[in-house]
Amino acid sequence: MGCSILTKIAYVLDMRKGERTASDVANEISPIGRALARLVRLIGGLDTPELRFRVGLALGLTLISKVFIVGAPLVLADAVNGLSSGNNPSWDAVFLMAIGAWALMRFLGSGAPQLRDTIFQPVSEEAQRRAGVAVFGHVHALGIRFHQSKRTGAVWRTIERGVRAIDFLTRFVAFNIGPTLIELVMAAAVLGLRYGWFFALIAASTVVVYTIITLAITEWRLQYRRDMNDADSEATGRAVDSLMNFETVKAFAAEARETERYNQAVRTYAKASVQSNATLQGLNAAQGFIQNLGLAAMVAAAGYAISRGTMGAGDIAAVTLVMLNLYGPLNILGFAWREIKQSSIDMEAMYALLDERPDIADKPSARALDVSQGEVEFDRVAFVHDGRHAGLSDVSFTIPSGKTVAIVGPSGSGKSTIVRLLFRFYDPQAGAVRIDGQDLRDVTQESVRAAIGLVPQDVVLFNDTLAYNIAYGRPDATPEEIDEAAKMARLEGLIAAAPMGLQTKVGERGLKLSGGERQRVGIARALLKNPAILVLDEATSSLDSVTEAEVREALEDAAKGRTTLVVAHRLSTVADADEIIVLADGKVAERGSHEALLAKGEVYAELWEMQARMNAQAVVEIP
Repeated sequence: MGCSILTKIAYVLDMRKGERTASDVANEISPIGRALARLVRLIGGLDTPELRFRVGLALGLTLISKVFIVGAPLVLADAVNGLSSGNNPSWDAVFLMAIGAWALMRFLGSGAPQLRDTIFQPVSEEAQRRAGVAVFGHVHALGIRFHQSKRTGAVWRTIERGVRAIDFLTRFVAFNIGPTLIELVMAAAVLGLRYGWFFALIAASTVVVYTIITLAITEWRLQYRRDMNDADSEATGRAVDSLMNFETVKAFAAEARETERYNQAVRTYAKASVQSNATLQGLNAAQGFIQNLGLAAMVAAAGYAISRGTMGAGDIAAVTLVMLNLYGPLNILGFAWREIKQSSIDMEAMYALLDERPDIADKPSARALDVSQGEVEFDRVAFVHDGRHAGLSDVSFTIPSGKTVAIVGPSGSGKSTIVRLLFRFYDPQAGAVRIDGQDLRDVTQESVRAAIGLVPQDVVLFNDTLAYNIAYGRPDATPEEIDEAAKMARLEGLIAAAPMGLQTKVGERGLKLSGGERQRVGIARALLKNPAILVLDEATSSLDSVTEAEVREALEDAAKGRTTLVVAHRLSTVADADEIIVLADGKVAERGSHEALLAKGEVYAELWEMQARMNAQAVVEIP
């Protein structure tokens, strides 16, 4: 019946607006069909006997409740008919017993769904958990290109809405829409068998017309609902954006201006909300008219049958109650249809994330990286980012085991790309990156990243304790080892001043700490990991001169006997490197020791001289 109803809706709207086509309807239905198919597979995949038993029991209780709901009015009808006949002097007692049975059946009819929801709740939660965890893990497994092209908040909202859609679709389709159709069939059968086909026709016709009108009006008012949601999102976005930038607002004395911008957004939302609610009241009025028309037709037919002596006085109550019972779940049909469509779209969007393929994936035969010496080799590597014309071209160098090599060069020369290729965030488009002679494309990503420690320029921390963030690379580290790494990174002062020491929360993204403190936490994290290869990507750029000197000592100690790649903008931080590689336009412009490059008098020497002049000027300008 569902498909025929949808076809009728499409026909009505086509005739009225001339805007919708069969393909439009098919495109709307297909996400629902796909989402329901995925939902069935997900529920069917709950492979524990307990969960499957709960699903079966919940469906059984749903059917039992419908039997009680449809059968209760018939018990009441027999009771009233028997009482009104007056032929049996003991019928008063029978009537009271019948009333008790009627009340019990109504209670069971309404109470069974409550028990059903309680029984089914673990199934719903498990389905949501499995889907949410699967998508969350899959998104983490996707490559860096995916994450750079997506807004983190949007991705999370997609997962959140998709997981919530699983619960909604399960409950409404399995326990509302489906059972309502079953109840309609049962009610029509009971009315037809007991009172005649005309009563069944009235009930079925009323429900069909009610459904068509409800879905048609719901489709029409969707645009008003979208306008209201868009206005709500705009108002919320303006409010959050303004509050997050409160310092800028105050600095420019723009409080009144921001308040007025928010006022305009809220005014737009209020206007859209009025329009949306007006269309909702129109829908409610149309539904009420159809319901009462059907009820009046049913009562009129029953009255006519009573006048002809083919029905008793109690039967008019029975047919009325049957109709009213059908109207109960139908009252939320418009809401349910709109939400089912939206939930189907949300669920499809979540599963679309699962369909994303990682651009960097381990080979089926990939083995764990075997690190013996920690030698790093870039062999004629070429790589160009999407949307860019320039990148790395024919870059070759080797970092011998236990040595330190620095990569320097102007912005955009490819320094960060080299780090990402070493971590295998990207694969080279030509050439190869090797560790101890093993091409990184032939080993697992996890083993590659386990062998490398990174201290980035911008250290982003989790909203957890100092200890948690320091131990992130080695979660099994002992408190003593965490404390030692913190001391090596010169964090003693911060820990001593913190209210709870190492158990102090650092805030979202570590914003309770200064930039220098965050960088020292990043250094402690890398030191505690104790990797075979250490990468320092502008690792002291946020530190003051005194702290930088202290941390550089710690980094020099950590680099001893360890293969180290240093990426730096400030040349003074790499003067002691065993070799310095100068990149320009994605190529190796020159290489050698600090002294040799200065003596050469080319790119490196020019950069050194320019930075020296800038530092001297800065010193002169200090009052």
